Amino acid sequence: MRAPVTGMPERTVRDRIRAHRLFLSALGVATLLRIIAMVGYGPSMWFSDSFTYVHVALHPGPDPIRPSGYGLLLLLLRPFHSFALVTGVQHLMGLGTAVMIYLLLRRRFGLPGWGATLAAVPIMFDSYQIQLEQLILSDAPFIFLIVAAITVLLWRDRPSWRAGAAAGGLLSLAALTRSLGLAVIVAAVGYLLVRRVRLRTIGAVLAAAALPLSMYAGWFYAEHGKVALTRSDGVFLYVRVMAFADCNKIDPPVQELPLCTTTPPDKRPPSQNYLWARDAPLHRLPDLTFSAGQNTLAGDFAERAILAQPGDYLRVVAKDFFRVFQWNRTVYPDYATFNRYRFGTRPDDLGQWSVTPNTTAAQEAAAYERGPAHTKIVEPFAAVMRGYQAVFRLPGTLLGVILLIGLFPVRRRTGRRARFWQSVTGAALLPWITSVGLLLAPAATAEFDYRYILPAVPLACIAAALTFARPSADSVIGEERAASTAS
Repeated sequence: MRAPVTGMPERTVRDRIRAHRLFLSALGVATLLRIIAMVGYGPSMWFSDSFTYVHVALHPGPDPIRPSGYGLLLLLLRPFHSFALVTGVQHLMGLGTAVMIYLLLRRRFGLPGWGATLAAVPIMFDSYQIQLEQLILSDAPFIFLIVAAITVLLWRDRPSWRAGAAAGGLLSLAALTRSLGLAVIVAAVGYLLVRRVRLRTIGAVLAAAALPLSMYAGWFYAEHGKVALTRSDGVFLYVRVMAFADCNKIDPPVQELPLCTTTPPDKRPPSQNYLWARDAPLHRLPDLTFSAGQNTLAGDFAERAILAQPGDYLRVVAKDFFRVFQWNRTVYPDYATFNRYRFGTRPDDLGQWSVTPNTTAAQEAAAYERGPAHTKIVEPFAAVMRGYQAVFRLPGTLLGVILLIGLFPVRRRTGRRARFWQSVTGAALLPWITSVGLLLAPAATAEFDYRYILPAVPLACIAAALTFARPSADSVIGEERAASTAS
């Protein structure tokens, strides 16, 4: 006698839950940790950059220092007047990133449940990732957008033009959130060219990425008189070269002489001091630090330094790049910055500097919240997160191991499954190169910072997991259909 038809859907849902029970259990624990962080350090935690984004949300406009995409997200959420809502959305983005990693590895590349879950563990459980999501900063949305774009591009061996358009749109939003996203667009297009994907798809990626970026650049031009996303690239590159720049070797023109320093390189402070310290050489110039003229002057000086001292430039870039892979975090670039990435025992100070002639950063934060915006530390929840952070983190050395695993060549296979393994080998290239690029770019263009490590982690985990991919029946059939379509 047949079972009632009405019972079939229930058993199907139950079976699906059982198939993913390990990941769902991990996701539940990760959600609980984020709830504890929100209660213990609500409504949000603060970093010095936070107030630039809040200012954009209150006074919409393209910021000269960094793209305003995150500020526009705050503007979108502004009617709710809740930084707790902002951090809640960011925590959902972190969990959503884990879900994308899991689904991509299971459905597209046939990893078992435990393997796909393991690849998502760092984004779910790294205490510094959770703390980053609790900060009013652009990093959590940036990570979400980059992983979403790469998931779309890798979901099929040969993405359609619609998938390309979706990925291009996501990458443009990432670039408007952090300018580093521009390099990811280049990496994605390069990957598609290497894989010999149809030009229609590549064109869709470029068109979908170019439209929002062009609109923003036009907005920037209307406000600042220059077609660009920022006018800070020259200043930040100057900060980078001040770790080694020797004006006796550079021989700069007279207008750039104020940017020199006589302090020997081995006795210089961290590079960021050459931007934010009150006695920084940049402040000897008459223009504002991020004015168009000063940005050009600083950029010209930096280019001369790199050309005159290429070996020194490569040395400082390599030093900051390999700083990523230390086992323990050391205090860098200074204690105040280092401490901003920790669940602390004291509330974060709100900025008291003036952001307009009539308001301070703290006042603008209060205006956005329509009430007190300082971090409220609530025990014992805060103590739980402090204890958790002391133990659960991804050491830099382990990240290096994950990247090395991602380089492990997939063995050549023959027969029906050969195309699948070729696809896996090619697919691993995109997240691996993007991960390394996200680690290398800050070291080459500005300075090392611990928060710049975290966007590279989920991509490195995807690349490493693909080393252990296995073809399922569905994936083999899909590759054969793609081959027949292409032929």
